[in-house]
Amino acid sequence: MNVLSNRVSSMVESATLLMARMARELRGKGVDVINLSLGEPDFDTPQHIKDAAVKALADGQTKYTPVSGLLELREAISRKFLRDNGLHYAPDQIVVSTGAKQSIANACLALLDKDDEVLLPSPYWVSYAAIAHLCEAKWIEILAPVEQHYKITPEQLEAHITPKTKLVIFSSPCNPTGSVLSHDELAGLVAVLEKYPRIHVISDEIYEYINYAGKHVSIASFKSMYDRTITVNGFSKGFAMTGWRLGYIGTTKEIAQACDKIQGQFTSGTCSFNQIAAIAALDGDMGPTMAMREAYQRRKTLVMNHIADIADWKCNDPEGAFYAFPNVSRCFGKTDGKSIIKNGNDLALYLLENAHVASVGGDSFGDENCLRFSYAASEDNINKAFARIKEAMAKLK
Repeated sequence: MNVLSNRVSSMVESATLLMARMARELRGKGVDVINLSLGEPDFDTPQHIKDAAVKALADGQTKYTPVSGLLELREAISRKFLRDNGLHYAPDQIVVSTGAKQSIANACLALLDKDDEVLLPSPYWVSYAAIAHLCEAKWIEILAPVEQHYKITPEQLEAHITPKTKLVIFSSPCNPTGSVLSHDELAGLVAVLEKYPRIHVISDEIYEYINYAGKHVSIASFKSMYDRTITVNGFSKGFAMTGWRLGYIGTTKEIAQACDKIQGQFTSGTCSFNQIAAIAALDGDMGPTMAMREAYQRRKTLVMNHIADIADWKCNDPEGAFYAFPNVSRCFGKTDGKSIIKNGNDLALYLLENAHVASVGGDSFGDENCLRFSYAASEDNINKAFARIKEAMAKLK
């Protein structure tokens, strides 16, 4: 007898976490695995942020917090939105959560009903579809190939809108492709969305500070989109605070209150002393964040040079984040005499087993022709990993 709900039984495991688990299992057997699957900065949290958390603990900041977050933090986030994005979000328009993933889930639960349609420009982050599924909504993929630098066109967006379309979710800078939507590219999408005022947007901007293309642009900065956008951000990527679990949204008061209501029944307010540290992150020295971005940019150049040496791979030049997402379809049908490569997942498993390098197959991101590699790893590990990858790829005929 199946005691589990259909909701969880039909839910897929996160592909990134699955590959990370498989890599750990191989390591447990003594195999030297280089993990390029997880999007986790290999840098430590900047010292001034850690110091703020220690001081908060010493000062007794260990009690429950308001569901939406400490007022002082929401005020700091309000200043950040104005300073960096030109967005006026008052503290009562901001909800702090236990990671940006929870922020996205809160917003989806607040907006989506059964059989509503969610448009996902593809490739997209793996959890968007899973969260839509939990909300009993239907997700519709809009595939943008590598030839378009993985960016959908306004025409593609409009072609996928139906009377049931309720929400569009995207990230810029993008996980998994590293693509960044410019002001003009966003303007083209906004021109379409202006015709359909019922449609809201969740704009995932967690990689905002890891941007090599220039100034970050938020879709909520377009006047017609301000009241229809949930701007999501957090501390994991730009401040190397993955384990701290802190995310937030800026949106209308109505949606913020709905997210507060949902969160109040699930987790309540997130960790107290973490929130004090987050104020130090937003108001403090941005030098460490900028240094991390510069390191990622050097690593990106290194990875792209390695990928250029692999004849069967084709990749865009990532403009942000810390991922490469090559299209590997030209090696489908090839074999080493044991394994036949039919899709990106097959190649990811082949590289794990034969090169001992962990990556993630592209189908969970909406494009089975691709692989995702994280370059949130040392230059030595990147060089070592791609030397192994090239050797393994040379065996496929």
